[in-house]
Amino acid sequence: MIPTFTPPVPPSPGTRRKPEIKTLVAEFGDGYTQEVEDGVNNIRRVFSLRWDSLLPAQADQIEDFLVSRRGVKPFTFVPSNTNTPVRVTCKEWERTDDRLHG
Repeated sequence: MIPTFTPPVPPSPGTRRKPEIKTLVAEFGDGYTQEVEDGVNNIRRVFSLRWDSLLPAQADQIEDFLVSRRGVKPFTFVPSNTNTPVRVTCKEWERTDDRLHG
């Protein structure tokens, strides 16, 4: 069974969705080009989530989940403003520690 990513708090407003479209292009000598879809599922949905403020334990929970999937194991996620889960993998993330050190 594929696990569902359920963060401890919802992402901050501003979740980005950016499709990546994969095509094949044939270029001809007279400047004419012809494009076709590369594969059956040539449109990949890319999501960019952010959390403006998390407790360290909450950030650890999110990061631990992503590490457990190792960048290759899929999981489901329900994007904001929808009830439809999508199957995704997460190959990269970034964590900034803004806590002050005294």
